[in-house]
Amino acid sequence: MRWLTVILIVALILLQTRLWFGEGSLFEYSKLEKKLELQKEHNEILESRNQLMVKDIQNLKNDGNGIEESARKELGMIKEGETFYLVTDGATVNGASESSKP
Repeated sequence: MRWLTVILIVALILLQTRLWFGEGSLFEYSKLEKKLELQKEHNEILESRNQLMVKDIQNLKNDGNGIEESARKELGMIKEGETFYLVTDGATVNGASESSKP
């Protein structure tokens, strides 16, 4: 009877060790839960970015104003007959900063 008790205690210890520290343990489960939450947040960010891209694509496909806006913003293009004004903050003079003046 005593041997049976020892064997059962050893088996209980082994099973508890696996439950807490082995593969598929509670510790690993909590780490995976945290990783899953982070991945969900990342997916939401990517989903919102994708929605913005879809809107941009639809805007570019449906009307020419989207193409014009993109050309103006990204390529710095201006229409014929328009005057381009460059407004600076005064920190740069002729392409060089004032701190580089003697």
